Amino acid sequence: MTTPDARSTAWDRARAVADAVLYEGYLLYPYRATSSKNQSRWQFGVLGPSGAEVSGLGENAAMCAQLLVDPHGAPTLSGVVRFLQLQHRGVEREDGRGGYEPVDELRSGQHGWVSWDEAVEREIAIGPLDVASLPRALDISVPGGIDVEGVEGGRLVRRRRGVYGTLAISAEPDDGLLRLAVEVRNAAPPASDRDEAIAVSLIGTHLLLEIGGGEFVSLLEPPSPAAAAAQRCRQHRCFPVLAGPPGDRRLVLVSPIILYDHPEIAEQSQGDLYDACEIDEILTLRVMTMTDEEKAQARATDPLAARIIDRCDSMSPEAMLDLHGVLRNPHAAPGSQLIPEIPDDVDWWDPQADTAVRPDVDAVLVNGTRVARGSRVRLHPCRRADAQDLFYADRIAQVASVHEDVDGAQHIAVILEDDPAADMHDWYGRYLYFAPDEVEPLEERSAKWK
Repeated sequence: MTTPDARSTAWDRARAVADAVLYEGYLLYPYRATSSKNQSRWQFGVLGPSGAEVSGLGENAAMCAQLLVDPHGAPTLSGVVRFLQLQHRGVEREDGRGGYEPVDELRSGQHGWVSWDEAVEREIAIGPLDVASLPRALDISVPGGIDVEGVEGGRLVRRRRGVYGTLAISAEPDDGLLRLAVEVRNAAPPASDRDEAIAVSLIGTHLLLEIGGGEFVSLLEPPSPAAAAAQRCRQHRCFPVLAGPPGDRRLVLVSPIILYDHPEIAEQSQGDLYDACEIDEILTLRVMTMTDEEKAQARATDPLAARIIDRCDSMSPEAMLDLHGVLRNPHAAPGSQLIPEIPDDVDWWDPQADTAVRPDVDAVLVNGTRVARGSRVRLHPCRRADAQDLFYADRIAQVASVHEDVDGAQHIAVILEDDPAADMHDWYGRYLYFAPDEVEPLEERSAKWK
């Protein structure tokens, strides 16, 4: 039985990842409104109004996912659908006659504000719903509004258009499992221009779902009995992954960004930077190189940008060190060993280590089989580090070389056997790289490299 504390911990973990999905690409370095990278925003999970995609004014109106549930009795479904609602912040200056006039920027002492499109987090609760009672359609609309904030020398006027959406949930049996289907759809009428389309869009849309009386089935690595049912699941603009800690299959994150099962935020990360594929250390160092004027412009853009600048400015040397050089190898295959092995008392920068390694003849042990240049292997990508890895699953490849990096992790360079450009790739050294636990040795060797 799951304890309340365990459930809370699992939700906190999943929500942290969901927050990263919600704000992915919200604001890009150098975090200023004048930056060209911040002129075109809202990259992920955008559901536009009806007809926006066809008319070229916005994004498709829906995202859909199908999930598998292994029922244990009478399952129930609960969770949240989350998205951002655009909020335009207009800057108005006192006109000296008791009124206000719109301006692009307002400055008062060390403080500044610019006109900017912010966003408001929205979260609509789902259920709990008896799966047996499905299908259901839920209204997830959010009203518009206007807020006025007085500042020195003027005011900030925040305007939100109402957003209209529906969530449809259904269920049907499939090979002893239940296949749940969820669809989030923007129900707003057609927009007349791009500005109106994004103003009424659901942004960063995703779902966090919890199953009671059952467990979700991984669609990335389904157990053998569920493999056929998993293949029948269809996704549109999103993909569901197990969101709890490893071993917990009660939570799923339906994400518009490709993730792996049981994703988590690196413990070394001190806070969000919102940059796509962010690398905290690099971005923090870049912020530290910004001039005072550039930092002031970033602070004037968005309160979240101001927090980034303040956090980077106050970061301790110890916190910065935590962002650098974390050694981890959770997928290392037992018994894998690079041949020849560099002596323990030789550092990686020592010339002796450099001459000891020869990728063209070195080998690695995979399930007791020696894999080296010329070996034939079947690929089984499992890290999901690159979306294209999915296309290489079960493909046959020839090993070109074996490497070991300075952290001790092994990497196998391969060329796809059925690639018509294989000889050219080998000629100029363009290889695909996989870890030892992502390849299955085949008995015969390639005649080319025997």
